[in-house]
Amino acid sequence: MHGCYPPDGTDRVTATPTSSAISPDLQARSGFGEAGGEPSRSSRFVRACLRQPVDRTPVWFLRQAGRYMAEYQAVRRHHSLIDICKRPELAAEVTITAAEKLGVDAAIIFADLLLPFECMGLPFEFQAGEGPVVASPVRSREAVEALRTDRAGELGYVAEAIRRVAAYFADRTHDDTDDALGIIGFCGAPFTLASYMIEGRGSRQYIHTKTLMYREPAAWQLLLEKLAAVLRAYAQQQVDAGADVIQIFDSWAGALAPADYREFVLPVTRELVRGVQAMGVPVIYFGVDTASLLPAMRETGADVLGLDWRTPLAKAWRELEYSCAVQGNLDPITLFAEPALLERRVGAILAEAGGRAGHIFNLGHGIVPGTPVEHVQQVVRTVRALSQKEAVHG
Repeated sequence: MHGCYPPDGTDRVTATPTSSAISPDLQARSGFGEAGGEPSRSSRFVRACLRQPVDRTPVWFLRQAGRYMAEYQAVRRHHSLIDICKRPELAAEVTITAAEKLGVDAAIIFADLLLPFECMGLPFEFQAGEGPVVASPVRSREAVEALRTDRAGELGYVAEAIRRVAAYFADRTHDDTDDALGIIGFCGAPFTLASYMIEGRGSRQYIHTKTLMYREPAAWQLLLEKLAAVLRAYAQQQVDAGADVIQIFDSWAGALAPADYREFVLPVTRELVRGVQAMGVPVIYFGVDTASLLPAMRETGADVLGLDWRTPLAKAWRELEYSCAVQGNLDPITLFAEPALLERRVGAILAEAGGRAGHIFNLGHGIVPGTPVEHVQQVVRTVRALSQKEAVHG
């Protein structure tokens, strides 16, 4: 799965993974291989994750189900965020509603990164103006040792929500083709979740996290290993329920120097990525402000790297030697721009991708509250129109 394109981009080469690396169900969903005979429907999103040819660039959005959407606000008037996460019928509803309203090529399950904390014995709560807060942060070897790893089954409500979403879209198309909508499960990465456990809330300096990492490396290693064990089980539940792809969010990895990432984070993250891939699905690995970390992040072996908007897509992909698929990377605040400028920015990103197999259009981070829904829909239409044109004329 690690072929590459010529650096000058003059010849388009399709990198095709070996079928042994892909589960039979995913082979059918992607349209690759002969699993169960010729598939009647395939997913361009899954095919792009595997760097296979697609008819147009697939598009979806980080945080596509959220407060900017009136339908979600209506649900939130009666339910807390955690309540929605823990009630599969509600999580499935907001996931499906967003995917259908936007006309995207993939639906990411509605959940929260910190849900695994509870089954590890570390409660948290959402506080107004603060976001999630851990009342008793993990800042010692003893606190790390007290964390549980045997209760991941308690997260089954997320898998049940995925099962409902997968069943809903099983016989439905989402555009004017026969394309199957991709289903995305997700989890946090060990570093980002460990940071939240240690800091107790959002942070800018990560002083407590880095202090434990530097001064108590054995406790740090144990914490990451415990998290990885729970995350593997959590991802397996989601795959078993019908997730086509797992996205691993390392939202806070950009706080690390490259040397610290390689020494203290990369080994466990690589093991997690490979463990999820062994379940037969592609992995998207995403971080924020990680331009300097991309070469090291590539060493995880993830099938897709998510790019934020701070690095030009063409530059980042070229420096990765086109050895993986990439996802991104429109600045989410561009969604507030006038339609003409928004269309130009979308076109510029597609031009940087150059029609190569393996580009998934997305934002460089999540949709923010107040974003005009019609502008998000415009991006979907623009990606469809311009990337189809590229496929025909490129």
